[in-house]
Amino acid sequence: QVQLVESGGGLVQAGGSLRLSCAASGSIFTIHTMGWYRQAPGKQRELVASITSGGNTNYADSVKGRFTCSRDNSKNTVYLQMNSLKPEDTAVYYCYAWHGVEYWGKGTLVTVSS
Repeated sequence: QVQLVESGGGLVQAGGSLRLSCAASGSIFTIHTMGWYRQAPGKQRELVASITSGGNTNYADSVKGRFTCSRDNSKNTVYLQMNSLKPEDTAVYYCYAWHGVEYWGKGTLVTVSS
């Protein structure tokens, strides 16, 4: 059973940066796709960024140029570097992984103050 543990959320002022990390444990294989979703209050969960084991990335239009998703395959760990944060980035960020089956982390809160 794969477990995902996020870290790195917190409170930051607009224009600041945060780095989220998510480590997958319990897996003996390199997970195909890992990434991040977010859910703001009163809104649906949305994809922020994803990255395959081959390094192909996909970003939501709202974060392109500001966020960078990367991973360490040897550790089954995915990162989200968030720069130039805006108040509208405030949300709970969820790590997810897919390898034939979806796995989800419990989420980490990111709050961007204006």
